[in-house]
Amino acid sequence: MARIISELRNRFLSENMVGKFIYVNVGVYVLFAFIDVVATLFNIKSPAIYLKLWLELPSSLPQFILQPWSILTYMFLHGGLMHLLWNMIALYWFGKIFLSFFSTRHFVGVYLLGGIVGGLFFMLAYNIFPFFSSSVAYTGLVGASAAVLAVVTAAAYRVPDYRINLLFIGEITLKTFAIATIVISILLTTSDNAGGSFAHLGGAFAGYLFAYYLNKGRDLTFYINKAVDAIAGLCNRLFNKAKTPKMKIFKGKHADDYEYNSREKKRSGNVDAILEKVKKYGYSSLTEDEKKQLFDASNRGGA
Repeated sequence: MARIISELRNRFLSENMVGKFIYVNVGVYVLFAFIDVVATLFNIKSPAIYLKLWLELPSSLPQFILQPWSILTYMFLHGGLMHLLWNMIALYWFGKIFLSFFSTRHFVGVYLLGGIVGGLFFMLAYNIFPFFSSSVAYTGLVGASAAVLAVVTAAAYRVPDYRINLLFIGEITLKTFAIATIVISILLTTSDNAGGSFAHLGGAFAGYLFAYYLNKGRDLTFYINKAVDAIAGLCNRLFNKAKTPKMKIFKGKHADDYEYNSREKKRSGNVDAILEKVKKYGYSSLTEDEKKQLFDASNRGGA
């Protein structure tokens, strides 16, 4: 098990930022699925159900006030395997295109910005339109699609004529794909996945704003990335502090090995010089200090 974890860690660290985000999304899904499987085997209600309720984004504003972190956590949760699969395939394809024309930091910022704005669109829609009044109390949002669509739209704004090949459709431009996705999302705003459709529109809007203002020299992801850097720095400090072995420093005669050895070497040299003097001129030629040093050295000789 330790070897598997080590291998996964090494693969995670070797991936680009798109790959890292895919790893995180898949890892979260696998963790929740594992908890569900264990709970089912023991015939108990899975604690993952309650955890998801605290991590998904609620449409109810009072509930959101109680769990404000959900504006970030919801975009790393998924409702099922196919939901996860399609989002991760899209993130992989379009994330690679995005990184060809933007930086890694921009990818992180746009992903988070798209998810945040998509979540706000979702909550606003459910609290503004009477159509959702009967379901606002119990509806929640999960999924990375708003974040992914922000990445798609930003790339489409930067390179609108970039051509992609879609299964069963053929070759189309990135701009055409982004526009078609937005139109479909608008048409589905009253469907069973209305919340997801509004989130898609919010994500697309965020991606467009990012690319538009970046062309004018203003980076909308600057403060998001500053916050990410601060959190990462804090985590690194805490992790390194936990890993650093605590050492005790003993102050006294032998506090420092180097200093101790240096003193002993000097003392030994003095004794050798005194003995050489005795050999040449006799014991009576020694000063009182030299006689004391010779006496002290003879007393330390052995035990």
